Amino acid sequence: MTTVIRQDDLIESVADALQFISYYHPKDFIQAVYEAYQKEESQAAKDAMAQILINSRMCAQGHRPICQDTGIVTVFVNVGMDVKFECDQPLDDVINEGVRRAYTHPDNVLRASVLADPDGKRQNTKDNTPAIIHYKMVPGDKVEVHVAAKGGGSEAKSKFAMLNPSDSVVDWVLKMVPQMGAGWCPPGMLGIGIGGTAEKAMELAKEALLDPIDIHDLKERGASNRAEELRLELFDKVNDLGIGAQGLGGLTTVLDVKVKDYPTHAANKPVAIIPNCAATRHAHFTLDGSGPSLQTPPSLEDWPEITWEVGENVRRVNLDTVTPEDVKEWQPGETVLLSGKMLTGRDAAHKKMVDMIEKGEELPVDLKGRFIYYVGPVDPVREEVVGPAGPTTATRMDKFTHTMLEKTGLTGMIGKAERGQVAIDAIREFGAVYLMAVGGSAYLVSKAIKHAEVVAFPELGMEAIYEFEVEDMPVTVAVDSRGSSVHQTGPAEWHDKIIAAKAV
Repeated sequence: MTTVIRQDDLIESVADALQFISYYHPKDFIQAVYEAYQKEESQAAKDAMAQILINSRMCAQGHRPICQDTGIVTVFVNVGMDVKFECDQPLDDVINEGVRRAYTHPDNVLRASVLADPDGKRQNTKDNTPAIIHYKMVPGDKVEVHVAAKGGGSEAKSKFAMLNPSDSVVDWVLKMVPQMGAGWCPPGMLGIGIGGTAEKAMELAKEALLDPIDIHDLKERGASNRAEELRLELFDKVNDLGIGAQGLGGLTTVLDVKVKDYPTHAANKPVAIIPNCAATRHAHFTLDGSGPSLQTPPSLEDWPEITWEVGENVRRVNLDTVTPEDVKEWQPGETVLLSGKMLTGRDAAHKKMVDMIEKGEELPVDLKGRFIYYVGPVDPVREEVVGPAGPTTATRMDKFTHTMLEKTGLTGMIGKAERGQVAIDAIREFGAVYLMAVGGSAYLVSKAIKHAEVVAFPELGMEAIYEFEVEDMPVTVAVDSRGSSVHQTGPAEWHDKIIAAKAV
């Protein structure tokens, strides 16, 4: 018997799922982070996970985005062969209408990050469409849909290789993960696709991330195939790298490793890695013709009540009076609470400023002695000063750093994850400092922002330059004025500790 799926039911279900995952973590993810938090021995990593867990609970309560980067939407649709769609437009357009409604919902506006003409004008589509959609025809009379919202920071760390048939997948993964740095916001999951062709391996890796976290169940029952053997081996060996939460060094880098494979050509072994970040967002629903399929809100009891205590040695800094001489006293790994006024700016704003500098034009803002925060915030709703405003990946600004420090007198930068060597060298040369905010705690960070105003490049939308006034915004000294980076020293230290403990 044929099942009729109505257009509006699919639209409403997609929109509901995307709103839902913007503020509710999957329960299995929260449990896994909490378990990692409880056993973590690195104080820096433990503090980072505490902020992630506190942020998650706040978002569940306030129905606001877990991360300021509310992702590019990927949809996997399994269409039963006994299904008929009652639609007046192509199925892609129906699904994209669901995306459009989710991202423009007035009670919880989500940041539109999708740009058309990707190698040209890079113009924002304003509603986060189009989604990336995969279809599969399957037996049955229902439609199963998985939706995911993937942040750009973790997506940027995806890796692919066409290995030789005799090459080791484990060796390749262990080589790639350190190269991924911390911009994917660990702890999270790794999706690994093996086989097929180049594009099939990438699709398998992305689809693998939709599975629940169950590595401990697998450990108890044991592996039954090669893919499960790889999961167990890689879970232990990746965590032995000591990268830890936010790349600060620690016991847990991955919460699970997922592997999907597919038959491949005799001459090839395509392998892909796609990481899922600390803003893991995905949901599943089934349409059976009876109406829309809406998500069931979880209980707040599923979230642990974590308190993040500021240590005794915290440094409080007034951004309005701090000097370049002051920052020379700051130590790598030190916790700093920022108060006062800072500027914001990310990729597009940095490019515009560097272009203006090269043309000898005056910048629209004076950066001398200031701090700049790499962020593209969510629009505010109701009484908010600004929406969720977590950091973006700092390495994307590395190529601009020398010019910015040399030509503007900028004192400090705030972002997510590590800096590359070219940026570290510039920081050392000019006696600047780089501070790290926790990726995956965007709503928590936004509560420290007491005033926000666009001061330059309003045409860039979320990439405009804002001036934020903050109060006790928590950050970590990630690169000090002498060029010492905790993202280099922390993982090395914890890798040695982990290996030494296993040798006992």
